[in-house]
Amino acid sequence: MRVVILFGSEMGTSETAAECVADELASTHDVSVYDMTDFDVDDLDAANFYIVVCSTYGDGDLPTGAEPFFDTLDARTPDLTGLRFAVFGLGDSVYGDTFNRGGELAAEKLIARGAVQVGEHARHDASTEVRVRDMAREWARSLPVPEFASA
Repeated sequence: MRVVILFGSEMGTSETAAECVADELASTHDVSVYDMTDFDVDDLDAANFYIVVCSTYGDGDLPTGAEPFFDTLDARTPDLTGLRFAVFGLGDSVYGDTFNRGGELAAEKLIARGAVQVGEHARHDASTEVRVRDMAREWARSLPVPEFASA
């Protein structure tokens, strides 16, 4: 089955995390990685499994790299019934209530269109000693990637 990893980043850390998730899943799945700025909302397909890797920017906002994708999603309001996804969020707990809000916003927007979130919503904290690369790999190993029946 195809796994599509979409990352939204401000400083590039989400791209690093996305590549680590891809490395973990590549031996058992067909994996593609896209910057959200290069992925068209019209290409979302319920036959694929999506992993959203998204940082948080400013006062709990989506990063600049994710805004166009989610603005288009809001404008076109596609029916994403049947689409399954997982989220790996990045943030810094020093920001309190807005910690990891970018990933949460991404999940909320997909769910509002009918998609279903699976697995643990990962929340990397830049204020800890845990390296994003290590957490992304560990999370990917435990991710319940759904199997889809062949058409």
